[in-house]
Amino acid sequence: MNEVMNSVNNVIMDNFHKTDNILNDVQTIIEVSQKEAYRSVNTILSQRNWLIGYRIAVEELAGEERAEYGVEIIKNLSRYLTQKYGKGYDRSNLYHCLRFYKAFPQIVDTACRQSDIRLTWSHYRTLLQVHDETARKWYEKEAYEQTWSVRTLQRNIDSQYYYRMLQSQDKKL
Repeated sequence: MNEVMNSVNNVIMDNFHKTDNILNDVQTIIEVSQKEAYRSVNTILSQRNWLIGYRIAVEELAGEERAEYGVEIIKNLSRYLTQKYGKGYDRSNLYHCLRFYKAFPQIVDTACRQSDIRLTWSHYRTLLQVHDETARKWYEKEAYEQTWSVRTLQRNIDSQYYYRMLQSQDKKL
């Protein structure tokens, strides 16, 4: 958490340049702060969801009848967590967390608590639709580098953008 806060503070301070216009200066401070707060919250939510998926996966492997045991784990967790924290912990969302962990097992290094989460949880949920790991990694990289919105990412996945890019590169060779 301190790493996240330090990076937020650095970004805010690094983007502040005093001018002669106090209104513009204050607007810049507010806008940069809001953007960084949003980014930090998304990173923490993605880490939380990855860790939930990790924990479910570990528990699932401990069960004797894995498939049935996994269903029971998620069913019971969902019931309890929904009562305590609200509808964001239904079975569907818990399965998304599990799939997120399985699709991106190295995204959070729990040993040193460092994270390579660069997109929002909504981006990662969208990426879970891509079953080809190479394509999924490409979409993740492009979404980050090109700052694609979730809608743009979904459109590019739906239109098979990755495969069209591969075909156009093959024709050039």
